[in-house]
Amino acid sequence: MPARAADASTREAAISEDDQPATDRPERRSLLRNHRGGPAPVSYLELFFDLVYVFALTQISHLIVAHPGWRGLAEAAVVFAAVWWAWMYTAWASNWLDPERAPVRIVLLLVMLGSLLIAVALPRAFDGGAPLFAFSYVAIQVSRTLFVAWAMNRAEGESGLNMLRVALWFIASGVFWVAGAVVPGESARLALWAVALAVEYAGPFALFYVPVLGGSTVREWTISGHHMAERAALFIIIALGEGIVVTGGTFARQAMTGANVAAFLVAFAGSVLMWWIYFDLRARRGAELIAHHAEPGRVARNAYTYLHMPIVAGIIVAAVADELLLAHPEGPAPRALVAFQCGGLALFLLGVGFFKRLASPYGAFPLSHRAGLCLLAPLALWAGFGQVPALAFAALSVLVLIVVAAWEWGSFHGGWRERLQSWRGR
Repeated sequence: MPARAADASTREAAISEDDQPATDRPERRSLLRNHRGGPAPVSYLELFFDLVYVFALTQISHLIVAHPGWRGLAEAAVVFAAVWWAWMYTAWASNWLDPERAPVRIVLLLVMLGSLLIAVALPRAFDGGAPLFAFSYVAIQVSRTLFVAWAMNRAEGESGLNMLRVALWFIASGVFWVAGAVVPGESARLALWAVALAVEYAGPFALFYVPVLGGSTVREWTISGHHMAERAALFIIIALGEGIVVTGGTFARQAMTGANVAAFLVAFAGSVLMWWIYFDLRARRGAELIAHHAEPGRVARNAYTYLHMPIVAGIIVAAVADELLLAHPEGPAPRALVAFQCGGLALFLLGVGFFKRLASPYGAFPLSHRAGLCLLAPLALWAGFGQVPALAFAALSVLVLIVVAAWEWGSFHGGWRERLQSWRGR
């Protein structure tokens, strides 16, 4: 009998998990991470997915350089808002979905393909590439959201209704995307696509209200704050990396003159300082805030979905300024260089400042960022209406970033008052 019992036990242990009833293995059936708001690692697939957006951001930079007027800037703003929205909603989806499951991997790779098509069509989005851009965008937004709704409903029942509401909002905005793609004329296309984006960006604030189905609640957006903070930080790295790619590519095509080398070093210093200002301390504080907040979904919506937009936009615009500087490092600074450099840095400082204000226990906009913005304003006026050498102007704008970075370093790594007292004590 003991031998038979041992044999039976061995046979039972040898039964694979797939042979057991579904009710005994709910975690295997689910396509979700089931992190319940706890930490969730960023997967290699998500990092691979993000590579497409390096290309997309580079395309936006080239679009701005090719069309620096007001219409070109408006068109670049529309395509940037669409690219950001496609990435951000995929980041939310991958926060819930388990990338180790094969169906999830397939969906994310298909979304990656659709995102690549968007990036390819981006330079001609308001010309012959409009149908490819619009149809690819609508397809990935609607199909991915419906997949998440199905996965949630399959695992958690009622929770899938939230994503169904989101999908219906994307379908509603998709009408304007498709109409803009087929309508003749760039002005009509720009207007229709702006309406589509207005609908989509209003969705989270309206809690995706749908007649009959009602609206969502912020408490239902249970996410891993750690994962969302890390994903947003990685996108900042992508944007900074895009700037370095553009700067390096432009510099590599030029002669190694003193002016060109100086312009390259100034551009590189600007990228380093933007990285420093964002990542020195407050990126970690933002992650801690969302991880311990009672409503992490609300914080993620405000801090990452919306407030990171001007940060990324500022980095892209500053990269355009770097390209203009490298193209003509000698002579007075043209107004386009002044506008893109000061405008990009102002966007960046505003976005990071409001993000830090949200993550601050005091709810205060950083004084260092206020000082930086106050310094940029007279610099822009002086260089815009005077004959300031381009290299000198760019170096002064980088000096503004040095002031902001040094101010914060002194304030949050010991404090200036404490440092002065220690120096006097010596």
